[in-house]
Amino acid sequence: MKQITAEIIAIGDELLYGQIMDTNSHWISKELDQIGVRVVRKTTVGDNEPDILHAFRHAQNRANIILITGGLGPTKDDLTKPLLAKYFECSIEPFPEAIADVKAFFEKRGRELTPLNKLQGHLPTKCQYVKNDRGTAPGMWFEENGCVWMSMPGVPHEMQFLMENFVLPKIKTLFSLPVIYHKVIKTAGIGESWLADMIAEWEDQLPSHIKLAYLPSLGEVKLRLTAFGDDINQLQEEVNQYIQQVKPLIKNYIYGYDQETIAEAIGRILTLNKKTISIAESCTGGYVSHLVTAIPGSSNYFNGAITPYHNQFKTALLGVKESTLMAHGAVSEETVMEMASMVRKKFDADYGLATSGIAGPGGGSPEKPVGTVWIAIANREGVKTKKLQLAHDRLLNIQYSALTVLNLLRKVIKNEND
Repeated sequence: MKQITAEIIAIGDELLYGQIMDTNSHWISKELDQIGVRVVRKTTVGDNEPDILHAFRHAQNRANIILITGGLGPTKDDLTKPLLAKYFECSIEPFPEAIADVKAFFEKRGRELTPLNKLQGHLPTKCQYVKNDRGTAPGMWFEENGCVWMSMPGVPHEMQFLMENFVLPKIKTLFSLPVIYHKVIKTAGIGESWLADMIAEWEDQLPSHIKLAYLPSLGEVKLRLTAFGDDINQLQEEVNQYIQQVKPLIKNYIYGYDQETIAEAIGRILTLNKKTISIAESCTGGYVSHLVTAIPGSSNYFNGAITPYHNQFKTALLGVKESTLMAHGAVSEETVMEMASMVRKKFDADYGLATSGIAGPGGGSPEKPVGTVWIAIANREGVKTKKLQLAHDRLLNIQYSALTVLNLLRKVIKNEND
C-alpha cells in the first residue's frame, strides 16, 4: 500500500522569534500518525511573502497533504490567504456563506461586525470554505496540483476543531491509508550505544515493515518499534513477538512500555509488592518526592520525606552522625548510607532513598568536583549505593540524580524478587 505523506507549514514571525511555541505541529503530527499518514516535514516560516511561497512550492513536491496553520487574521501582516490565492492563481472574492457565519459569530457575542472583520469572509475562489465554529478565521480546503491543502487558524483550539471535524474525516475518505502501530520499550541505566550492541543481531532480523528507532533522553533510552501494514491486530501480534524475543537480552534495563514513566513504574512495582518508601533528599531538594507524589495513588506506598539541605539538619532531623559528616563530608558514600538507613527507620518504610551531591554550578573542589552525587537505597538487609559524576548544569544534575535513584530502587526490588 502506498504511503500517504504530509507536510505541516506553520506561519508567523512569533514562532521564529520564540515568543510562541509551535504546539500545533506537534498535535497535528500525533493525529495524522493515528490514521496512518506519515509527516515528512515540518516547516516554520515568518510573515514574509518569498519564504511562504517557497515553502508552498517545496511542500507540493514532497507531500500528498499540506496542512497550514497561522496567518489568517484580518490585518495586513496576515499573508496566508492572499498568498494562497497568488499561488493557485485565483482571485479573492466574497463568500456569502462565510460572511454570514462571521456576522453571526459577532452577533452572538453582542459585537458589531466591522469592515475589517467582514473581510474574513472573502476567500480565494479556488478554495472550499470550511466553517470555523470556534473563531472568525475560516478554514480553506484546496485540491490542486495533485495535493490536498488545508489552511487553518494558528489558535490551537480553533485548529483542533477543524482537524477533528473536517480535515481528518476528509483525509480518510480521500486516501487509502495504511495502519501504523507503535510500541515503545522504556529502558534505564544503559547508554544508547551499549544497548544497540546488545540487541544488534535481534535488530538485524526485523522485517522491512517494522522499523526500530533509538530515542535517548535524560536517564533513559526508548526503543520504538513502528510497524506498517493493513491489519492492526496482526501488527500488534507481530511486534509483541519481537518484543518477547528481545526482552531476555535487556531485561535488567527494561522498566516499562509506551508512556509509562520511571516514577509510574516504581509505583506499580511497590503497589504489586505491597512495599513502602521514604526519601531523604539533599542535592535534589525534593525533586524525587515530587516525581513520586505526582503519580495518582502514591499515598499507598509513599510514607514521607525529609529535605535536610544543611548538615545540621542531617544530624538534627535524620540522625546522621556528626563524626560521619566531619570525617567524610556531606557528599560521601558514608553520609548517604546513613541518610537512607535513618529515613527508612524514621518513616517505618520498606525502602529508604537518599541523595547528596554538588549540583553546581559552584561548590565543587578538586576532590569532589561539581556534579559529584551519591545516591543510596536502604532496605532491611543493607544499603546499596552508587556514585554519579555528572555535568555543571544544576537542573540536569538534579533531574538525572532523581531518575537514577528511582532506577536504583527498581533494580534493588528486582534483585530481591529474582
